Amino acid sequence: MGEVCREVLGLLRERVGKLGILAKLRIGVNALFLIPGGVSGTEIYLRELLAALARIDSENQYFVFTNRETGRDLVPDQPNFICRPQALRARFRTARILWEQTLLPLDAFRCKIDVLFNPGFTAPVFAGCPSVTVFHDLLHLHQPRNFHWFEWPFWRVMLWIAAHRSDRLVAVSSSASADLYRFYGLPQGCVTVVSNGVERAFFDLDRSAAEDFVLCVSAILPHKNHARLIRAYGQRERNFRLVLVGVQGPYASEIEALIATLGLSKKIQMTGWIPRAEVHDLYRRARALIYPSTFEGFGLPVLEGMAAGLPVACSDIPSLREVAGDASFFFNPAVDDDVAAALDRIVLDAPLRARLAAEGPLRARDFTWERTARETLNVLTASPRASSASA
Repeated sequence: MGEVCREVLGLLRERVGKLGILAKLRIGVNALFLIPGGVSGTEIYLRELLAALARIDSENQYFVFTNRETGRDLVPDQPNFICRPQALRARFRTARILWEQTLLPLDAFRCKIDVLFNPGFTAPVFAGCPSVTVFHDLLHLHQPRNFHWFEWPFWRVMLWIAAHRSDRLVAVSSSASADLYRFYGLPQGCVTVVSNGVERAFFDLDRSAAEDFVLCVSAILPHKNHARLIRAYGQRERNFRLVLVGVQGPYASEIEALIATLGLSKKIQMTGWIPRAEVHDLYRRARALIYPSTFEGFGLPVLEGMAAGLPVACSDIPSLREVAGDASFFFNPAVDDDVAAALDRIVLDAPLRARLAAEGPLRARDFTWERTARETLNVLTASPRASSASA
């Protein structure tokens, strides 16, 4: 089925090209996975990418398939962007997957979609048209212990299907791309690396009145390593607070209990998921940013911190090295003392702070959502026949 779709669309665009006519594509965007305030970085990714696509592309038509939890504000207010609400709630994962596999392809067919873009890991098995799927990471294969027994089979099966049934894959980093080839045995050339961008607002923050707190922006999940960060912070009395920002799931109760046990309730604040304007304000006021994650596909908060001119300390893992270059202070996330030393360095080491604050924005300027949008659009509009040949 996928091969037939590729051949038909390839022949169509080939004929159109010979006639000298610009082919306008009808691009479907599968946003059924989005739970506002519940899916962390993938929500930022989708919202910023759609906004950037609207800025650079007024020709192709976009049909954004949304769920009941997602507001109309996800879809850019532009004539070539069309909202297609679906009558399901994404919080019921089984229902969402069944809808994605059955009713979404039917609606895509009704809309005469030329290519279906799946920005949240999963995709229909039989899309009825070529499909492009984004993989942000393969955490479920790196750290299966951090998934509930009833969640892990879903991730394993559905992501395997998406990786093998999609016509093209997008990985948000070279590290994530290498994982796709390593774990799934895919043919070389079928994955395109398209990095995330960073909002322009971070570069414009007025940080002249920074306060005495260190920021950590990250969903409260086991692999994000909050427990070690809190233990490292609590090794001694410190004259700055720690502010933890991000989605709070079931694991958050363990982190709250640890904070209370160590007597740090007045020194460590957990905000949960907050509006982006409030996140920007915290970046503006923070003294530094620390990111102790043990595994990442990209690590967007590191990029945001650098863009804001914050001294950033982050884990020495491949994806974060790829993002930060030399503009961050790296530490071993598996050792409490290393995390504690990193906290000290980004708060107390004046020469280091000055260097990171200067180099961070310069490094971050390489990452724009417009570039992400253009490179993603290149994948979506590429001839499937040419893509198959290159693979």
